Amino acid sequence: MPLHNNDVDFGFEKIAASVKTERISRLFDRVSSKYDLMNDLMSFGIHRLWKTWFVQSLPLHHEGTYLDVAGGTGDIAAAIDARLQKYGFMGTHLVCDLTPAMMQEGQQKAPHLSWVCGNAEELPLNDNSVDVYTIAFGLRNVTHKTQALKEAYRVLRPGGTFACLEFSHPIEPLRKAYDFYSFEIIPCLGEWVANDRASYQYLSESIRTFPTQEALASLMTEAGFRHVTFESYTGGVVAVHRGMKAVRRRGDPATPKASPWREPLWRDHAEAFGVGGV
Repeated sequence: MPLHNNDVDFGFEKIAASVKTERISRLFDRVSSKYDLMNDLMSFGIHRLWKTWFVQSLPLHHEGTYLDVAGGTGDIAAAIDARLQKYGFMGTHLVCDLTPAMMQEGQQKAPHLSWVCGNAEELPLNDNSVDVYTIAFGLRNVTHKTQALKEAYRVLRPGGTFACLEFSHPIEPLRKAYDFYSFEIIPCLGEWVANDRASYQYLSESIRTFPTQEALASLMTEAGFRHVTFESYTGGVVAVHRGMKAVRRRGDPATPKASPWREPLWRDHAEAFGVGGV
């Protein structure tokens, strides 16, 4: 994969692309033990509603493969698993995250999921191996978002679904209050609860530098996705983006249902971080 040396956003700061991924990993390593608690406090618990609506919007595939990228502590993958079981469906649930400490928190709560440490820009999975790809509050932190979208397209099976839940740009009447809360309250919460003001200052800044709903939809289309849509929640504070990988054309060979793991990348990640599929 070619190296990227251009400067990229790290919140409002411009840094070399080559160091952003490591800085993001260190950031989430610092906040991992308080991550779920801070999400509840910052959003007054509303993030749970957003995630519930997100999961309920996903297609159900019996014996399908579901991949949650930047899966953190595994709450999205666990919710998808619970929803499938509710309807008597079986599925394979993969959680991929950049930060071992985040995954270790998740493994304690959801040991039944399959976990692997990896980068959204170079997933340790085979082509055409996933039915549903989800990423919740994670695309914003990826160094090269276009590359991550291309990787999502690569690993999805023809007809597969891409779904992204992410902070976005609220409607005008909310912006003044939203900016005050984001820059005056959230960093203070980070300092008081997680003893880390800087990480939560980055959170607020990264939301402002993330593409608008329309701009992200355009990036998805450029990556090859069809039927691209977005839906805003809570006045645009967050948005769900969906797209589909083009279906197989008549005469094209069928995609076999084999192991999704991509050798040797999966083994490299598993050995390096001491995690892997269960």
